[in-house]
Amino acid sequence: MTSQTPGMSPSEKVDALEERMLQELDVRIGKSPLFVMGESDPSRPGYQSHMVPSTNPKDYALQGDDPRLQKMPAKPQLLDFFKYRFGPNNHLLQSAKHALNRGEDEETILACLLHDIAVIGFIRSDHGWWGAQLIEPYVSEKVSWAIRAHQTLRFFPDPDFDYEYPEMYLRMFGEDFEPEDYIKENYERIKDHKWYPAGRLITVNDIYSFDPNAKVEWEEFEDIVGRNFKQPEEGLGFDNSPVAHMWRTLIWPTRFL
Repeated sequence: MTSQTPGMSPSEKVDALEERMLQELDVRIGKSPLFVMGESDPSRPGYQSHMVPSTNPKDYALQGDDPRLQKMPAKPQLLDFFKYRFGPNNHLLQSAKHALNRGEDEETILACLLHDIAVIGFIRSDHGWWGAQLIEPYVSEKVSWAIRAHQTLRFFPDPDFDYEYPEMYLRMFGEDFEPEDYIKENYERIKDHKWYPAGRLITVNDIYSFDPNAKVEWEEFEDIVGRNFKQPEEGLGFDNSPVAHMWRTLIWPTRFL
C-alpha cells in the first residue's frame, strides 16, 4: 500500500507514508552488467530487475549527465577528472611525492602519480593494463609501459632496487598466495625490457602503508603534468583518440546506451 486511505490506523498511515517516501528516493537507473556483476549474475534470469523499463514509473534510462554526479566542464582536462570523478587519490599523491623527494625523473614522477588511475576512476581488475591504456595517447611510451608493468612487477621482489614483497599483500592475500600464470608469464617477458627500471621504480615509490595525516597537494605536480601529459584542446573524451570513449564513460558512467 503506497497511499493513505480512509479507515487506516495511525500506524498504517505512518507505514504508508514511509513506503511512499522510500519509493520516491528509490529511483533506479539502468545499469550495465559490469556495474552490478558480483551483486547479481547478468548471465542468469533475474538480471532484468536492474534494467529499465520496469513497473516503477519513476525509473528511467539516462542519456546524459547524471544529476547525482558533479557536472564536468565541456572540455575536461586531467585535473577535472581528479576533482569530479575519481575517488580518493591521496595514495597517488603520496607516491608521486615520494618519487619527487627521491629525485626521480619527471616521467617516473608522473607514472607514480597516475599508476593507479584505473583503481580510483575505472576498475581494479588488471588496473595496470587499463590505466596504461587510458593515458597512452597523452604520455610517453615509457610512462604508459611503466604503469602497465607495475601491475606485474609488484608481485616480484628485486633486491637490486631494495624492493621486497609488500607486507600489505601478505595480510590481504595470505602467505600462500601465488599470482596467476599470465602474471608470471608477463614477468618473464618484461624483466629484461629496456624500461624495466621505470616500471620497477613505480613499485619502489608506491606507498603501501598510507599516512592519513599526510597532506600532498595536486599543485606540487602541475608543472610536471603540464610538461609530460598532452592535454587535448577538445578535452579528454572528445579528441577522437583511440581511448576517448573511456574518458567519456567516466564523464557519463550511467549513460544507458
